[in-house]
Amino acid sequence: RHLQDHGDYPSQVGLSVWGTATMRTGGDDIAQAFALMGISPVWAPGSQRVVDFEIVPMMKLGRPRVDVTLRVSGFFRDAFPNVMKLYDAAVLMLAEFEEPGGLNTVKAHIDARVGELEADGMDAASARRQASYRVFGSKPGAYGAGLQGLIDERCWETPADLAEAYLNWGGYAYGSQPADRDGVDARVAFSDRLGRLDTVIHNQDNREHDLLDSDDYYQFQGGMTNAVTELSGCTPTVYHNDHSNPAQPKVRTLKEELNRVLRSRVLNPKWIEAMREHGYKGAFEMAASIDYLFAYDATTNLIDDYQYQQVSDAIVFDLSL
Repeated sequence: RHLQDHGDYPSQVGLSVWGTATMRTGGDDIAQAFALMGISPVWAPGSQRVVDFEIVPMMKLGRPRVDVTLRVSGFFRDAFPNVMKLYDAAVLMLAEFEEPGGLNTVKAHIDARVGELEADGMDAASARRQASYRVFGSKPGAYGAGLQGLIDERCWETPADLAEAYLNWGGYAYGSQPADRDGVDARVAFSDRLGRLDTVIHNQDNREHDLLDSDDYYQFQGGMTNAVTELSGCTPTVYHNDHSNPAQPKVRTLKEELNRVLRSRVLNPKWIEAMREHGYKGAFEMAASIDYLFAYDATTNLIDDYQYQQVSDAIVFDLSL
């Protein structure tokens, strides 16, 4: 999709990974990240457990490697520490993998960052570790992306305030080395990573809910998008992918998905009437959808004025209801 829309493959991607989705799918998000980077998992015969990985040669891959940074949820961090270590080990192997023609873009990005850090006076070992972090999450024992409190309590004035909260809340790196297996404060590394991303991805693995009936979607997807925009000065391409049918995944831009959910649910007279039958709880669900709509607008600027007008007309000013 990115190649069709922009004429080239994405270079550096940010991907949100949730623990509940990983349990339901068996690891779709990590599989996608591995595939983008050109890493193939190795399964144990019989149990089909992933026990190792191998680097797919560029000649076989047939496209540039995509440098993928993960922002994992607190539950994923708690439930899948082995997967974080496996992913970090794959990145570290790619960082040392010599490819003919210098086509290993992941290694090139890490080497370039190492040079910058060493020029600032950091020792070689610390610089390489900082430059190769690709798994970030909240502080051990903490959960969420840090935006809900600011949005709910109106404790922000500019997108930079939201970006700072996202950065501070998610700036802990997790790796395969003993020193970082339990997370280390790496906000500088996280800020650098976010400032270099050109694409943001979030995958939805089922259709039991949508991105306007949970605050987690805008916190993770919108939060990352806003932080990338603020730190890089450029708005990234944002995809919200439908993995509900693993055999036929659908790739949509976030704008397309927001439009789809607005048309199919929020503005749907059948849904509005059904919510009215549930009294205060139905009113809460309608109000929550508007809250999340605004939060997505605050973090991505993808909601148009006419859409607010349509929601107002359908839910507030329709005297026939």
